[in-house]
Amino acid sequence: MTATTTLEDLCINTIRILSADAIQNANSGHPGLPMGAAAMAFTLWTEFLKHNPQDPNWFDRDRFVLSAGHGSMLLYSLLHLTGYDLPLDELKRFRKLDSKTPGHPERGHTPGVEVATGPLGQGFANGVGMAIAEAWLSAHFNRPGHKIVDHFTYAICGDGDLMEGITQEAASLAGHLKLGKLIYLYDNNHISLGGATSLIFTEDVAKRFDAYDWHTRAVADGNDTAEVAAAIREAQADSRPSLILVRTHIGYGSPKKQDSFNSHGAPLGEEELLATKKALGWPSTEKFFIPPEALARFRAAVQQGAKAQQDWKTRLTAYRKDFPAEASELEMLISGKLPADWAAALPAWKPGDKAIATRVAGGIALNALAQRIPNLMGGSADLNPSTETALKGLGDFQPPESEGPGTPGAVGGVWGYGGRNVAFGVRELAMGAAVNGMAAHGGVLPFSATFMVFSDYMKPAIRLGALSQLRVIYVFTHDSIGVGEDGPTHEPVEQMAGLRAIPGLTLLRPADPTETAEAWAFAAAHNGPSVIVLTRQNVPHLDRADARDAGVARGGYILAEAAGGPPEVILIGTGSEVALCVQAREKLAGQGVRARVVSLPSWELFDQQDAAYRESVLPKAVRKRVTVEAGATMGWSRFAGDEGVVIGLDRFGGSAPGAELFQHFGFTVDRVTAAALALLGRGGGAV
Repeated sequence: MTATTTLEDLCINTIRILSADAIQNANSGHPGLPMGAAAMAFTLWTEFLKHNPQDPNWFDRDRFVLSAGHGSMLLYSLLHLTGYDLPLDELKRFRKLDSKTPGHPERGHTPGVEVATGPLGQGFANGVGMAIAEAWLSAHFNRPGHKIVDHFTYAICGDGDLMEGITQEAASLAGHLKLGKLIYLYDNNHISLGGATSLIFTEDVAKRFDAYDWHTRAVADGNDTAEVAAAIREAQADSRPSLILVRTHIGYGSPKKQDSFNSHGAPLGEEELLATKKALGWPSTEKFFIPPEALARFRAAVQQGAKAQQDWKTRLTAYRKDFPAEASELEMLISGKLPADWAAALPAWKPGDKAIATRVAGGIALNALAQRIPNLMGGSADLNPSTETALKGLGDFQPPESEGPGTPGAVGGVWGYGGRNVAFGVRELAMGAAVNGMAAHGGVLPFSATFMVFSDYMKPAIRLGALSQLRVIYVFTHDSIGVGEDGPTHEPVEQMAGLRAIPGLTLLRPADPTETAEAWAFAAAHNGPSVIVLTRQNVPHLDRADARDAGVARGGYILAEAAGGPPEVILIGTGSEVALCVQAREKLAGQGVRARVVSLPSWELFDQQDAAYRESVLPKAVRKRVTVEAGATMGWSRFAGDEGVVIGLDRFGGSAPGAELFQHFGFTVDRVTAAALALLGRGGGAV
């Protein structure tokens, strides 16, 4: 290590010391990465990153992801130093309640933070989604002489990121797609949380990424900014995604903790912090001291960013003149608005129409919306024929130099980055994180699809999508034991309850094709993450002739009212089980029992209604209730009440035809009817 000798050294050490000061002040955090990666971060942020600190949401900015989110003070230091709305006082409040500097970066919480990171590998995969969005928008809007969408996605990742399985899924996908605007810097410091990586991570990372068809380049000394810059320029010129392996030293500058796992996740300590400042030739022992000349160098980003954005606006004006329709569409997509007629083509069904699965109805609704919403795009985990989520005639998102529409499996006449069907492959977790990245990038409305049981593979990504309130649609089909012969390995039981437990996530389980179309309409317009849960088995079209406030958007509504007076019992269902409630109501009416049927497709939306509406649907005075859902009973007692009956499934399913399994596990009209009669004291049979 060497003492400060140049302005560049001073700037790099400013990142190191500012980060270490904040972590010491909080008595919590991870100083090792900010100190070790400071030089390459300085190089990227001051020489390459196109951004405007005064307008963090400028659309054609480069995206930067700190995938190794535990090193958050690196990012916060850079944001403050380059002029984002992140005052020094917020750095002094690092890891404190309600500060703008939480322990790990959170999108929407701190200006300049693109995605929430920390769960390792998520940011890596988010970046792949961002690059997909950039490539699609570039293909869709750029014209000869008009590069109106043209930016890179950069990330800093660590050993932990590269060990996680999600990274391998995402890297494989990115390599196949040849996402050349994707450049990652690997903080290769040879140390993990528990010790040297020689204990756990000895593979040849470059060879692995070579095999994924990435461009790889090693930098032997992470403090050699000229070499780091040369590597980034080389990566920018390559048509493949790039991984730059930068040899760094965790805790750089600390006399006792450099190259030690002890600097990974704990403050240096006051004594060691002072020793570090001395070793680096730092000009002050004052906490949070920022040399004015270093700050001036960083703050040059404000003027540079404003100029870059103004240049883009000038180009946009010229583009608008030559391509007015395209410019209007781009501005609409950037704003997140939908076209005026976006819902006009949604399908309509009526009672008596042929029964179809809600997954089929979902595919019809999705394709209708895709014809009107030009940026609705996404795909499945190699399950399009099963999830019914192929966008017909809208092409496959593939590298432009690939074989083209004649390739087996190509959809429609569009090929290359302009296609709207993204084939994610059997990579559920990377798919979830990638669509999060697409949503975070902006300009596209992304969806993903797989079987409901595999939502478990995606759960970490869904959770971060909810935390960040990303506008993304997760589609899950094959929602119950109705899956049938594939057996309990593929039949979701506890997944619905688990997804409902995620704060900020709206789950919709429609009862029939009409509710399915409504669910898609809600999700398309919703400014947050949505889950649409659909059946494999056919369901009837429900009669809404006597429904009150019918529609998924209210979360729950009276589908069929009790005949002849106020209800004696309320039957509540979701999904395919609502039809059982309707039939049970008819059977109960034949025995003189007044039963109301409530369809409850979304607990979250129902909870958002005012108390008067909720009371009108589920009046407290009617305490006899039966809830029916082919999944875990967890949570249903809040709707059944203390006098109700919950019909559900708290065990794994079986391998047999779906209809047979429903009969075997008691999801029948007779059981619902018997439960209602028993509550009213009119039946003696087992429920």
